[in-house]
Amino acid sequence: MAKKKGFKFPWRAIIMLATFALVGYVVYQNWDGFIETFENLNHANIFVILLLIPEQLFMYYACGQIFFSYLESKYHKVFKKKDKLKISTEMNFVNRAVPAGAVGGLAYLTYRLKPYGVNAGQASFLYIFRFAVTTVVNYVQALIAILILYALGSVPEEATWIIWVSLLMNMGVFVILGLIIYVASSKKRIEWFAMIVGRIIAFITRSVTFGHKRSLFRKEKIQDYFLSIHDCVVIVKKDKKSMIKPTIWGFVYSLCEIGVYWIVACALGRPEILPVIMVGEAIGSVFDGIVPYGPYELGMAGVMGILLGGTEEAVAISLIVTVMARALSLMFTIATGVGPYQQAIRGKDGKFNTD
Repeated sequence: MAKKKGFKFPWRAIIMLATFALVGYVVYQNWDGFIETFENLNHANIFVILLLIPEQLFMYYACGQIFFSYLESKYHKVFKKKDKLKISTEMNFVNRAVPAGAVGGLAYLTYRLKPYGVNAGQASFLYIFRFAVTTVVNYVQALIAILILYALGSVPEEATWIIWVSLLMNMGVFVILGLIIYVASSKKRIEWFAMIVGRIIAFITRSVTFGHKRSLFRKEKIQDYFLSIHDCVVIVKKDKKSMIKPTIWGFVYSLCEIGVYWIVACALGRPEILPVIMVGEAIGSVFDGIVPYGPYELGMAGVMGILLGGTEEAVAISLIVTVMARALSLMFTIATGVGPYQQAIRGKDGKFNTD
């Protein structure tokens, strides 16, 4: 008699179905933006808009290279070029099209890099590093843009406060990143932090399960995770040169992010608003990777509108540029990312892998 196979929970199938539901929700939430974008395409140069296709693909690749260049040089990991672009496209899809913020992106990066021998701590370190690099680059380019605006006399007196807000918001991020580095650079401090996190997880787990389950993770597992991050920080402090290539790719990636909005602005005949886009992007970047689409573009459009004078026309062009860039980027993200993501979840043979 044939032996009956034990039941395996189809978690991969559930994840994929949940993802499609979330993408459907994002599309529904942005439907007005899609309609508005198609209407505004009549007033845009389509040939310039088409530049978004190679520009976005290169942006995905640059983002992935922040991770891959470090793993290749420091840990001698081997990634094929097509796999780099594929994983980068999937990552962009998870970060942009699925409303999960940083948690979803980090979880997926950990999942995708695991077959290459990259542990959760290393993936987390790289994810934090990517956010740190892009924040620093955005801060620097915002300073350059502000100097350009002042040199051109393009900053309205009533809008000077927005300059200080943008700088202070980014400085706040630097403080947070500094605290992370401070804690992670010491084994004692990281062990203490791991203990606190473990207690918080245990408390939440007991509360939700009414005392039936003590914690989702063992103390040793939580400690190993944070100690792995500590090891990465120590390695980088000893070999700072290993971060040169990832930093350069982070710089390129940040410029590509600005490029999405500038291409749309150029297509609408407003290339001169590049410095304003750069300042708006600096504020938007504070939310990038933490929250999904929405607050990022809303804050950016608000800053751009104020710096352009606060008139109806200024607000209108700011909204049109940000909404079009968001909608076109989101459509391209879904079109290019849903297939690779589906393959990654289901496995190369097209069947659900429940191992």
